[in-house]
Amino acid sequence: MGPLFLRAFIEVAEGKETFKHEGYALAVGLFLTKCLESFSERQWFFQTRLIGLQIRSMLSAAIYQKQQRLSNAAKMTHSPGEIVNYVSIDAYKIGEFPSWLHQIWSTSLQLCLALFIVYYTVGLATVAALIAILLTVLASSPLAKLLLKYQKKLMLAQDKRLKAITEVLANMKVLKLYSWETHFKNVIEGLRKEEFSWISGILTQRGFQVVLFWSSPVIVPAITFWTCYFLRIQPNAGNVFTFLASLNILQEPIRLIPDVFRLFIEAKVSLDRILEFLEAPELENKNLQQKHNDKELEYSIFISSAEISWDTFFLQANIKEHKSGG
Repeated sequence: MGPLFLRAFIEVAEGKETFKHEGYALAVGLFLTKCLESFSERQWFFQTRLIGLQIRSMLSAAIYQKQQRLSNAAKMTHSPGEIVNYVSIDAYKIGEFPSWLHQIWSTSLQLCLALFIVYYTVGLATVAALIAILLTVLASSPLAKLLLKYQKKLMLAQDKRLKAITEVLANMKVLKLYSWETHFKNVIEGLRKEEFSWISGILTQRGFQVVLFWSSPVIVPAITFWTCYFLRIQPNAGNVFTFLASLNILQEPIRLIPDVFRLFIEAKVSLDRILEFLEAPELENKNLQQKHNDKELEYSIFISSAEISWDTFFLQANIKEHKSGG
């Protein structure tokens, strides 16, 4: 609404009032519009943050309950350090995502409304502005794919480092006894360097995205005005200020697009990791009640035709018995 109010103010300043005291009416309307906008944004931020906290708490509770039911093989795959990582990092990133989720459709809606206002002011030159915006979004697509790849590698590197640190802290007496501190220090430093390399790649891709999207508020007006020049379109002062005000409204959503991409990728990677953990094998906790004959009750332990394994999915059982007692 801001650009339309601005255009109306310019027309009033040029003496093109449609009714008496139109300027006062426009000032009151602009004030009420901004108050409504501020109130709506505050409620939006509060509700999305509240939903994010609820999702984070729910995931933390689910991870804690799952950790208590993990099978022995699953505990070897998911170390205590990794489980802490699921709660402190992955659940946090998923909880932060709802506050940014609505930026996807709100940015698209603002873009459509701004293009409508731009078309109203500069006519066919809007096509050039639209092409420039689309090229900016398409140019960021390869960067988003690389960012997704680097984010997955970074989370794996963090898990490896945390697993190594957890094992070192749990076996510190053995390390001191055999003087293995230097060796394990070098191992952890090597894992840390690997993690730094992926962090560097992620920050580089983010830098490219930031430069790309922050330059669009300068590139789009320049291309649009050049198109107006070639098409012999002569915008007046009201059209120019309305066009610049429309692009000014779009600057903040466009600049937030890299952050939305980053948080969407981080939330997707974290969600996949948590789902993999929640789908891990669990201990069987069955209450079995069977009837026995008097002969079987003569023994304290009676096993008949059983294969016993440490984990249910191992191919080779640790104990095989057809009939034994004692």
